[in-house]
Amino acid sequence: MNYIKHETAIVDEGAEIGEDSRVWHFVHVCSGAKIGKKVSLGQNVFIGNKVVIGDNCKIQNNVSVYDNVFLEEGVFCGPSMVFTNVYNPRSLIERKSEYRNTLVKKGATLGANCTIVCGVTIGEFAFVGAGAVVNKDVKPYALMVGVPAKQIGWMSEFGEQLDLPIDGDAKVVCPHTQAVYEIKNGEISKSL
Repeated sequence: MNYIKHETAIVDEGAEIGEDSRVWHFVHVCSGAKIGKKVSLGQNVFIGNKVVIGDNCKIQNNVSVYDNVFLEEGVFCGPSMVFTNVYNPRSLIERKSEYRNTLVKKGATLGANCTIVCGVTIGEFAFVGAGAVVNKDVKPYALMVGVPAKQIGWMSEFGEQLDLPIDGDAKVVCPHTQAVYEIKNGEISKSL
């Protein structure tokens, strides 16, 4: 075992966990899960069978990552945030064949207590604010807040709000990294 596992954690046989990952108190990782290197699974985290978690992800306390959720490298899942995998669940109707894929791309942040409704893609380095409910795809670098979540701005890879309009044409330099972020026709690009 090349990762740290608390004695109360359960890692089912067959689960793949990368080097230098940390599995804390009362975590349950199912047998089909694939977890990258240097991942932190906080207290009371559940990881389903059909889940892939990239390197350097941080999943804070009380998060369940259900089947058909895929996290790319460097995703941050805040405390008690929620993923779903069935769009219209009923206890009396079996819908395991109807799971919808959810993809969270590299570097995205999902704030505390936010909810990600299944079947969406969260773009690279997007930032979903605490308590937001995401029910549609999110653009890369978008800052999303509210219920349902709406874009109110743009975030840098450094994790600070950029002084850019949501639409139109504009450019700004990140004071921390010197990266240039540019908006053209409502789409963002980054260059060094």
